[in-house]
Amino acid sequence: MTFDPSSIGPGAPNMGLMANNPPSEGVEVIAAAECLNLLDSVSVGRVGVTIEALPAVFPVRFVISNGAVIFRTVPGTKFDAATAESVVAFEADAEGTATDPTRWSVLVRGVASPLTEPEDLSAARALPLGSWAWEGRADRFVRIYPTVITGWRIAERAPAREHARTGSVG
Repeated sequence: MTFDPSSIGPGAPNMGLMANNPPSEGVEVIAAAECLNLLDSVSVGRVGVTIEALPAVFPVRFVISNGAVIFRTVPGTKFDAATAESVVAFEADAEGTATDPTRWSVLVRGVASPLTEPEDLSAARALPLGSWAWEGRADRFVRIYPTVITGWRIAERAPAREHARTGSVG
């Protein structure tokens, strides 16, 4: 199955977190198809799941394949159980560099499903996809077909701010 970004919302605009609030000056909302292209430019993201009724976020190495997010996990772990046919959030971003100061963030929400069909597993094993941890044991492949994709970009780097670590929040 191949994901079609135009299937998300009417005409695939960036629906979601900023839908009711226009972005601040200098913040650009990104269309779903471009969000997938941006995700394809990085290799590490974060998966947000629910474990024992509490939110948890895990870093993963991932690839975009046929419009879906594919990552690996270790069978039998709480993370593995939390990503089996569950609604999850997936986020990746880029801070920008001195030569290209563009910053962006993309959030994918959808159902995570373990790959079980032999042809899907064969295709996943051929992807350039290592695991974040547990190298060699992370042999469960999980796919997230996006239900909602939201993304934003800031084209100019904000002025540097000094951050003092005081131990307090606020």
